[in-house]
Amino acid sequence: MNESRTARTYNQNHVPREYTPGRRRVSIYVAWSYPAEAGRNPAELDNRFSTMTEVRRVAWPAYEDPKWSDPMRFQQGIAGTLELFFWAWVPFQQFVAETTGHTVPVYQRVDQAGFRTPLDERVLADTDTLFVFGLDHMITGQDAAPEEIEALRQFLSREGTCLVLGPHHDVGAADDLEVRNVEYHHHGDLLVPRQQRFGRYTRSLMEGLGVPVENRYGLRPAVREPNRIAPLSIARDLDTKGWLEGVTTFNFHLHLPHYAVTTDEPDVIHVLGRQPIDMSRPHPFAEAGNTEFNMFLWMPPSGERAGDVLMADSTIFSSLFGGDESLRNFWRNIVSVK
Repeated sequence: MNESRTARTYNQNHVPREYTPGRRRVSIYVAWSYPAEAGRNPAELDNRFSTMTEVRRVAWPAYEDPKWSDPMRFQQGIAGTLELFFWAWVPFQQFVAETTGHTVPVYQRVDQAGFRTPLDERVLADTDTLFVFGLDHMITGQDAAPEEIEALRQFLSREGTCLVLGPHHDVGAADDLEVRNVEYHHHGDLLVPRQQRFGRYTRSLMEGLGVPVENRYGLRPAVREPNRIAPLSIARDLDTKGWLEGVTTFNFHLHLPHYAVTTDEPDVIHVLGRQPIDMSRPHPFAEAGNTEFNMFLWMPPSGERAGDVLMADSTIFSSLFGGDESLRNFWRNIVSVK
């Protein structure tokens, strides 16, 4: 990560960006309540993020540099792990800024200081492409208000807008503890509990906006060499806007959501990218006969909705999980498409 040429600030309000023809204004909205996530009891086994101490133990020695391990410099509880997300989004923010000429603000539904920012005109007025990262545990009760859904509907009525929804995985939804254990051993991430259900806020947005998709499971993708994800199966005939032009792979992550399409109506939503599953590890979804899961989806404009709606997991935009030229091509396509 490059050192910033300017000093970091905190506790400032966003300065709106002027419209520039041909240069998209990109914003990120993290749908969690930071206090609700950071305040989860570490004695609870399920539905919480790891503490930084747990991350250090499992990933040892990756985070033993004092900038991560010194409690005088970096928080060692759940809050420390949440801060890793912000560190990991910086390269994407920098890439977008260099591509578009606009800075990329990151909003939180409720931030560290308790300021609540609903999705409204303050977020949307100077935004052309909006990413909503569904990293809220369902247990924290984040639901989109009717006013937020209407604000997004108005946003999408504007020509050239794009909404990227990224609800994260839904691991351990079954009541059967044995099934949860099978799912856990399938993905193999020691930091993910037997039940970790994300995305209540994005689910409420999808319901309100009529996006016929549900995030399910946490599936381990197949690899072609250690930690290098297998190529996507791409429906290039459906990709008429070139979202996946120059793209063959995303980045490797141990547990990715399957974006299940919940409608039989043709042409409402296109599954553009499917990811092969690691079939060496049992999982109920694979045992049902599936060898791939839905990774990248597109709802073209329709009716009064002039904007595009995309489904892509937030890990695709994080440097925590690596990346290459294919991934950067995808980033460029998303923030440059006309």
